[in-house]
Amino acid sequence: MLSEWGRIITPAKVQKLQRTLYRKAKAEPGYRFYSLYGEVCRMDVLETALAQVTRNGGCAGVDGVKLDTIQKDETSRNTWLKALAEELRTGRYRPEAVLRVEIPKGEGKTRPLGIPTVKDRVVQMAVLMVVLPIFEADMHRHSYAYRPGKSAHQALRAIAEAVKRGKYEIIDADLSGYFDSIPHGRLMKLVARRISDGSVLALISAWLKAPVEERDPKSGKRTRRRNERGTPQGGVISPLLANIYLNRLDWEVNERCRGKPEMIRYADDFVILAGTGQGKGLLERLKSWLEARGLSLNERKTRLVDIRQESIKFLGFSLSWRRRLRPEHYLHIEAHPKSQQKLRDKVRERLNHWTMVQEEGETVRSLNRLLKGWAGYFRFGNRSRVFSKMQYYVSRKVERWLRRRHGQKLARVEAQRLAQSYNLYRLA
Repeated sequence: MLSEWGRIITPAKVQKLQRTLYRKAKAEPGYRFYSLYGEVCRMDVLETALAQVTRNGGCAGVDGVKLDTIQKDETSRNTWLKALAEELRTGRYRPEAVLRVEIPKGEGKTRPLGIPTVKDRVVQMAVLMVVLPIFEADMHRHSYAYRPGKSAHQALRAIAEAVKRGKYEIIDADLSGYFDSIPHGRLMKLVARRISDGSVLALISAWLKAPVEERDPKSGKRTRRRNERGTPQGGVISPLLANIYLNRLDWEVNERCRGKPEMIRYADDFVILAGTGQGKGLLERLKSWLEARGLSLNERKTRLVDIRQESIKFLGFSLSWRRRLRPEHYLHIEAHPKSQQKLRDKVRERLNHWTMVQEEGETVRSLNRLLKGWAGYFRFGNRSRVFSKMQYYVSRKVERWLRRRHGQKLARVEAQRLAQSYNLYRLA
């Protein structure tokens, strides 16, 4: 029997361990767990970790070892896992450098992504499976990223409910390079409040300090540098560590501030909703709190707005104050124009002249996967108008692609029928 814990699919025996750890942590908030390394070395934990890393996919790290090589057959997989377990048990395991690449972010910008080796990803996953339940017991309910039973849609719903309660002033916060700015020393102190097992702490510290390897795109030359701060995006355990570092801020704002503001956070994206007149003071206190912990706000992107007068963008959605037909207002939530444009761009990529040589059914299936993923995320809120508009755009693009492929011999109605015959996914 398989069960899911925070998007990690675990067998019953591993799930039992996780439940035991969670219940202990929840019952005793001050308890420090002192014997966890043996659980990380368990073969069933490592097998589950490898299976999850395989499901996640990903490229090879600096050593060039690919998942396909390890998962070539059962013998290869078992041999590799036994060798890894022996390395961990004897203390010979050492993390490799993290391969750093730049991936497109939109508008010509990029963001850094760290790619650990497959071996490091598997060990990180094993540690994550063991320590996640412990820290999950301490997380605030308004933290919604990388947690079991939490989602972006729940974060948006919490914002709508807070606005309905009169929290009209919103701090739309943007942290400057959060993942690259987290101080290692302060982060490890927070981790050590719950874990006293020196071997597990040493592993986490070693991953944080692992050197970063970069390749020059022109010459192909590799350079390495020390990693003094931050937890690289792309590391399996990085999201949990990022949540741990901001968890105290969640509690400070939501439970200990006057006026009962509400902070809704999804990883490093968060908003603080407050009553009229409270926002300015909260923003100043937020800056001070972050600076004292080695972080800073992006002054250019951070805004204090009154939602009744100005919309905000959060998690790819546009949130604005609108009037219904009857005399009452509501928080309107729909895919942001930039999110809509990203879908148009990806549709154009799949329906350009280079794809004319592909089989029609293959092209439509590729398009359907894109549309289903986009619709699955942006189905939340007031989707009808946007979905209808995007459906019209996609249908026209597919029809035009088919007509060009057939040398404009197809009539428009025929192209519509041909698209339907391939079961083109319908957004609306």
